This record gives sequence, C-alpha cells and structure tokens, in this order.
Amino acid sequence: MELNGVAATIEQVKALALINYGHFTSMLVSDGGVRGLSLHLQRLKRDCRKLFGAELDTERVREYVRHALQGLDRPVTVRVTVYDPEMGLGTVGEDAQPQVLVTTREASLAEPAPWRLQAASYRRELPAVKHIGLFGAMHQRRQAQREGYDDVLFLNPDGTISEIATSNVGFIRDGQVIWPRSEWLPGTTMTLINQALEGPVSTESLTLSDLPSMEAAFATNAATGIRPVAAIDATEWPTGHTMLQQLRDVYEGIPAETV
Repeated sequence: MELNGVAATIEQVKALALINYGHFTSMLVSDGGVRGLSLHLQRLKRDCRKLFGAELDTERVREYVRHALQGLDRPVTVRVTVYDPEMGLGTVGEDAQPQVLVTTREASLAEPAPWRLQAASYRRELPAVKHIGLFGAMHQRRQAQREGYDDVLFLNPDGTISEIATSNVGFIRDGQVIWPRSEWLPGTTMTLINQALEGPVSTESLTLSDLPSMEAAFATNAATGIRPVAAIDATEWPTGHTMLQQLRDVYEGIPAETV
C-alpha cells in the first residue's frame, strides 16, 4: 500500500474510512500490461475533475503503479484510489489536494464461475463515477448473498435494469449483444468489448419482463473479464452459449498496454 509512491501510514489512509470521499479504478496487471489502461487513466482523470475540481497527472499515476509492481512476478489486481488524506469531515468544501494510493492483491486467473443474481431496487449515487462510497452497493450485495445468490442486479425506480454491484451486465439475443439503456458506470471491459466486436451491439431499456427473451447473460469486470450469468431471480440461462466463448476470445485477444 503506497501513497504517492511511498509506503502509506495509518494516519494517511484513515480519511478513507472516516470521510469516505474519493474515487478509484481497479485493473488486472499481467506481465506489466493492462487491457484498457488508457481507459482506466481517462476514468481517473475525469472523476478527479468531477469530485475534486482538480487535474490529475496520469503519467505520475503510471509511475506510482510501476513502483508498486516492483518485485511482483505474478498477475495482480491493482487498485488506484484518489483522495485527499487531509480532508476533514466538516471541511469537505475546501480546496482539495488529491493524492494517489496504490494497493495490490493477488489475481485469480481461473475462469470465473457463473453467477446467480438477485434483482433489487437500488441506484448508486453518481452512477457514472467509480467512487469509493460502496456502503449501499455492499449492503445490497450482502442481502442477496444472505438469500443464497452470488450478487445483486440493480433496478432503477422505474423497474429498468442498470448494473450489477461492481460489474456491468449484458445480454445476448439473436446473436447480438444487448446492454441495458440506463445511467451506469461505463466499465472498461464493456467499452473494450464494444470497440472490438465486429457484430452489432445495442442498448435497450430492459426490465425483468424482458429477460425470458434473452438467450444468455453475462457480467463484465476488469478483474474477471467475462463471467456467465446463470440466473436472475427465477429466469435461468445456459452458461455454455457459443457467444459467451466468442466474447471471451474477443476480450482475450485485445492487446495489453504497458504500464
């Protein structure tokens, strides 16, 4: 755990727990490369402007990530968190000096197991920002897991589908990838797939009543890539649909960018 390239202290990171204001991105690093690295950096820069009104030097971010990777010879998931360690609970309106915290954890390269999702009415605050305010999403995930599901699918107040707690959700129908038309976090994996696919991709306003017309469902996340979704509530799909493997092949064929 390094703050601006130096080992972080408890005093420096306590604002993450006590103030919980900031944003982040997570990426899978293998052999010094990241699929969609430019997208991750663009996200950090965009969200820093949104939350702090400040410009983030993404080249410095890359330097910090490279430093944190020194001595690691295995795939890892790197999380880059941008926050102000000096921010106070009663002074969040003051000018901020956002800093860069880099943490790493061992990555699993095993094929992700299919998920069973429970639908719940919930909308994240600032859905387009990958912010660190995860309490609401984690509470919904916990409720779903306590009911025997793997994760939670969020529904907007009007019943339309948006996203999974920390992933995007997509569907397959008639050989086409369908994404929900909603305000959600534009995931890097989802964006890369859209850029790489040769076939048609579309967005539609979807509700639970539309799910039986879908042939398959999947989740996308930078840490796990393409994960089959076996069920949402009582609607079930086969997880061996040929397009799911095609999507995996497309994603795995995207060249990594060197950190």
